[in-house]
Amino acid sequence: MKRIKKTKIIATLGPASSSYNTIEELIKEGVDVLRINFSHSSHQEAEILINDIRRINDNLNTNTSILADLQGPKLRIGEMSQNIILSVGSEVKIKTGKEFIGDDKMIFINYQSLPKDIKQGEKILIDDGKIILKVTDTNKKDQIKAEVIQGGNISSNKGFNLPNTNISQPALTKKDIEDAIFSAKQNVDWIALSFVRHESDMKSLIELLEKNTDHRIPVIAKIEKPEGVKNIDDIMKHASGIMVARGDLGVEINAAEVPLIQKKLVHKAKKARIPVIIATQMMESMMESLNPNRAEVNDVANSVMDGADAVMLSGETSVGKYPVEVIQTISRIIGKVENSNLISLKHKHPTDYESDRFITKSICYYAAKIANDTNAKAISTLTNSGYTAYQISSWRPKTHVLVFTSNKRILTQLNLLWGVKAFYYSGTESTDKTVEEINKIAVENNYLQKDEKVINLTSMPIHEKGMVNTVRVSKI
Repeated sequence: MKRIKKTKIIATLGPASSSYNTIEELIKEGVDVLRINFSHSSHQEAEILINDIRRINDNLNTNTSILADLQGPKLRIGEMSQNIILSVGSEVKIKTGKEFIGDDKMIFINYQSLPKDIKQGEKILIDDGKIILKVTDTNKKDQIKAEVIQGGNISSNKGFNLPNTNISQPALTKKDIEDAIFSAKQNVDWIALSFVRHESDMKSLIELLEKNTDHRIPVIAKIEKPEGVKNIDDIMKHASGIMVARGDLGVEINAAEVPLIQKKLVHKAKKARIPVIIATQMMESMMESLNPNRAEVNDVANSVMDGADAVMLSGETSVGKYPVEVIQTISRIIGKVENSNLISLKHKHPTDYESDRFITKSICYYAAKIANDTNAKAISTLTNSGYTAYQISSWRPKTHVLVFTSNKRILTQLNLLWGVKAFYYSGTESTDKTVEEINKIAVENNYLQKDEKVINLTSMPIHEKGMVNTVRVSKI
């Protein structure tokens, strides 16, 4: 019988993985979601990738999801002369305005309001904290003076972080707005917003998408700033998913705090019944090596055991030497860990009794419980909106979660959710006939066998495509 890899794999496309054949290999080896990073992709390049992914899905009969990741207000230094070293104790000027090529005395930055926002004594971390500067003076207009606290080589266009500074830059830049509208018109499955700090950041993007598309595109909040962690409860009221983006988060916040923040965010996302992604440096050493180091294996395993919906690879697949091999390796780790009896996730019955969705939530909760108690091999549900798929997935049952829908828009979207395998099905004849037909599809696809039990969730009457209101235990 076929076993679904329940924890999903997100792979970032880039120069190492943008060819049709490589994308096809990644999908065959277990990639569930392909990420297009607009920090590095033009609209022309993105459109080619999107078309290729959809052609491959048609050829392989897969539902690989497309995630468009907006750059956000990424702060970067400008062009630098070659072989520049900043020495500890030296003074460096940081300027905005007209762009120039920097050296060890003066650096250009792309954030015009920084001299106004930053204060004396605050730190500027360049290149993920490899270079640390301490502000000694600012003219509040276009120039900052800083002392080099931690020096080293500095090269062009590196990102910089401001762990102590309250920046005034909006979450959606002009580039983000253009990229979001393009992504909406391309009908991508998910859009991720970078550097989310406040719920207003999410509202801005959601409102933009609503104006530019006639269907809902779910938005993932990337948590990589201290304000994002602090305001997580308000942010999650508007987010369809969250991403623990540990790269910038580990620079902005003391790195020792990140593991607990990761666990806290995973727990909150599961409680809210929305997907959560763990990202950055999952298998970093495999950019150059065919084997991961032991710490990376443990990191992936712990993310799976925490109950993350997905783990995300960035440079490993976009610019690394072994994009296909890294997917093979991470798939093996997930496969080993997911089958462990050591994983025990607490389930609590929904308590929002007055909610319009309470009956559906309760049915999904009990479906997961019955499946575990009866050793059923699958929970099978019909859905038009995808809501029951989110609910059942969030209870983390031991079984397959087989989702049948006539809504082609959500077929690929659902591929991000933990444990979910989606199928197209448009029958509306009767409940008995429908259950018989979808169970037959599950058997034909080798997810169920003779004499095995399956939990079927349906909405009666079938043709109205309403909220799930019926649970049935069937034997194949």
